[in-house]
Amino acid sequence: MTVRDRSVHFDDGKKMASTVPVPTSTAAQSAAFPNLRMRRLRTHPRLREMVRETRLSPSDFILPLFVRHGENQRVPIASMPGHNQLTIDLLADEVSEIAALGIPAVILFGIPAEKDAVGSDACDDHGIVAEAVRAIKAGGSDLLVITDVCFCEFTDHGHCGIINDRHGPLDVDNDATLEILATQAVAHARAGADMVAPSGMMDGMVGAIRGGLDAAGFTTLPILSYAVKYASAFYGPFRDAVESAPQFGDRRTYQMDPANAGEALREAALDVAEGADLLMVKPALAYLDIIRRVKEAHPGVPLAAYNVSGEFAMVKAAAEAGWIDEQGVALESLLAIKRAGADMILTYFAKDACRWLA
Repeated sequence: MTVRDRSVHFDDGKKMASTVPVPTSTAAQSAAFPNLRMRRLRTHPRLREMVRETRLSPSDFILPLFVRHGENQRVPIASMPGHNQLTIDLLADEVSEIAALGIPAVILFGIPAEKDAVGSDACDDHGIVAEAVRAIKAGGSDLLVITDVCFCEFTDHGHCGIINDRHGPLDVDNDATLEILATQAVAHARAGADMVAPSGMMDGMVGAIRGGLDAAGFTTLPILSYAVKYASAFYGPFRDAVESAPQFGDRRTYQMDPANAGEALREAALDVAEGADLLMVKPALAYLDIIRRVKEAHPGVPLAAYNVSGEFAMVKAAAEAGWIDEQGVALESLLAIKRAGADMILTYFAKDACRWLA
């Protein structure tokens, strides 16, 4: 852009009117319409692909699996269409399909045959999760096998640890639970787990598990910490899947208040200091701001985000009713999670997303 200086200087100092163009463009002016037209980069589909800033691929995904005792049982989870509780003998075919799609990792959740007050099956070397790990490894799969380390699926009260009223109202005893969390993690490691993921939101859980693993000789086993896990209304279908709804109260004394963001940064920093190798934010879609802030606070620490069961079920239900395009909404949601800063995404859409992206 130019303006026209209306005067020209002569040697005698007099001025004469002129229309000689004098450049006065600045960076701000040259980067404005009509010189700059952002739509130019959107005119051709191949050009749009070339300038795309965020991309999804199968290598971004971790698929949750639900494993139960028994034989030849595939029990549908009504609130999570397409997902099932599987018995161990069906894992080989499931794992083969997952690997063929290019998904690099699974995370295992177990439904025990019996539950008790302390979640004994969770710590048993032959518990449901440990046996599932062994079965996958015995099949020769090179999938990364992650295990969820928590007790809500295993306790008859549905809470994430040992409960008592030693500190007042009936609640999870934080410090008593740390010991059994370490025991559970070591049982999974002995079974062959490639990574453990503590999700109970106990203070000090990463340090306790790191200490237990190191003492047992598993110094190289990484910990993916559910460092930032909110007391969310989006978990409903998952609790159906693992039959873990609390039998009294709720989990707000250990999971985070959805109103808090600064607290998320403190939780993440504490877990990193205790030895977490990777961090996680859960849920994902309603917490994209938290994903961004945690990533910015810890840029060198790999960050996972959990696209949880309620987020999945809402899309499925709306698509079933014909209100939205399932593929479009699911992929846009996953892209948003990655764009916010997640390096990997735990999602029930993993299989479908791989097929859509192919």
